[in-house]
Amino acid sequence: MRNWIPVALLTGLLAACASEPTTGPAPIVSGSGASGASGASTSGTTTSGLQGSQLSASPLNDPNNILSKRSVYYDFGNADVLDEYKPMIKAHSEYLIAHPAAKVQLQGNCDERGSREYNLALGERRADSVRKLMEAAGVSPSQISIVSYGSEKPRALGHDEDAWKQNRRTDIVYQSE
Repeated sequence: MRNWIPVALLTGLLAACASEPTTGPAPIVSGSGASGASGASTSGTTTSGLQGSQLSASPLNDPNNILSKRSVYYDFGNADVLDEYKPMIKAHSEYLIAHPAAKVQLQGNCDERGSREYNLALGERRADSVRKLMEAAGVSPSQISIVSYGSEKPRALGHDEDAWKQNRRTDIVYQSE
């Protein structure tokens, strides 16, 4: 009898973990209203959920959508956007044009090499290079802000080329995130 108590407790715990969560409609953030709050609309495909409820899926969070990619990486000491990132920037530009209430912050980052001042300036140039491409595609300047973090917000903490590659980037961050 004593051996069955832990088994029963473990079975009950596992059964509770396996239950399906109850979900409702996903919140939709819009940029309209007197409060001045704005963000990305989450319009997109809908899927049927439990008991016939409709869930709204944002293309910004769909891992199969190019809009889920948010980082532009650079060569050492460079702020030129590589060709491989231009389709992603174009897709974000088209999203912003289609959603005029959406706003992004372009966050320029650098690896740890270089002085603080140099890295802040380089991070700003990197964010600005993405801003210029977005504005050239037709995005309103009021939808874009830029900030440079220099080397203050590393993605990887190592002190080698693999870590440095991950830290030389501009991140596209939507205001509602």
